[in-house]
Amino acid sequence: MRHRVAGRKLGRVTSHRIALLRNLATALFERERIRTTLMKAKELRPFAERLITLAKRDGDRLHARRMARREIHDATVLKKLFETLGARFSGRAGGYTRILRLGSRDSDGAEMAIVELIGSEYKPKTKDEKGKKKGSADKEKAPAEGETSRAAK
Repeated sequence: MRHRVAGRKLGRVTSHRIALLRNLATALFERERIRTTLMKAKELRPFAERLITLAKRDGDRLHARRMARREIHDATVLKKLFETLGARFSGRAGGYTRILRLGSRDSDGAEMAIVELIGSEYKPKTKDEKGKKKGSADKEKAPAEGETSRAAK
């Protein structure tokens, strides 16, 4: 019987499972949207939301940063978590992540999902944005005075 047993083991020993969640959380905060299996996504959600709640703290920021540093080992991601993501979710009481189901994977049939932070939704480019090119890459440079192009020779 599984009475009062919380969490999923994900077929891993404890240390491997903790490392997996840390790596998934780091990738989520870095990219704001990741694709993984549904069970991993469901385990990641409370882990990541707890870290975002730490990033929102105002009173003891140093202690909160040190607690988050235990889980997030990348300094740039930790900085983004406390400066950008903490500020983004400061007015929100919870529910910082969203899980979107994708269906089953072809190779082994595992259910796949996308985990994303609220506010980082996919915005497809409109027709106007697709046709525009950045910079002056499409303009040809005219040869300067005294120079001749290879085609003219």
